[in-house]
Amino acid sequence: MSYVDPPARMPVLLRMLLWTIEKRMGRKLLANRILMWYPKAFLGSGIMEGLVAHDEPGVPRRLLALVRVYTSFLVSCPFCIDLNSRDFEKKGLSEEEIMALQGKVPLEQVDTLKVDEKAALRYVQCICRTPLSFPSQVIETLKEHFTHRGIVIIASTCAQVNFWARLIQSLGVPPAGFSAECSILNLESYTTMKR
Repeated sequence: MSYVDPPARMPVLLRMLLWTIEKRMGRKLLANRILMWYPKAFLGSGIMEGLVAHDEPGVPRRLLALVRVYTSFLVSCPFCIDLNSRDFEKKGLSEEEIMALQGKVPLEQVDTLKVDEKAALRYVQCICRTPLSFPSQVIETLKEHFTHRGIVIIASTCAQVNFWARLIQSLGVPPAGFSAECSILNLESYTTMKR
């Protein structure tokens, strides 16, 4: 399935750490196993993941969920979509909002998205675009709604998903089945993994 198979043997301490992570996530994580070929990448990625924001003053959990899901769709990463969209309703996201994050409904037409959330999502669009471009209007609007700290949290959350997307896709890791029961995600329509 992936481009690279996990190593047959792993250092004992790292194998125990991997077991703990997989137990918490409820499934085997192929990308993490593959990273065992280079333990520094496994540990560095794990540290970054462990420090990611989940609920911070000025940047609530719901907004961070929106940022993660939107970034996953923008970079067209089936694994990331699968992981970050799991239990989206429990995170306070509606089906209409997921459809907007997929690009099926314009963000501006979704009444349940607050003005500050739309400002953050426009910023996320800029972060995910190649080449990078940050129109002054997007930044000015963002600054109206978020502190400098909040902007750093939004940017680093988006960049973290981008990091994992590039790493996971470059190794050919398929979705892990976190959201397999969720038909509105349309994971099969993301062609990044097709060879």
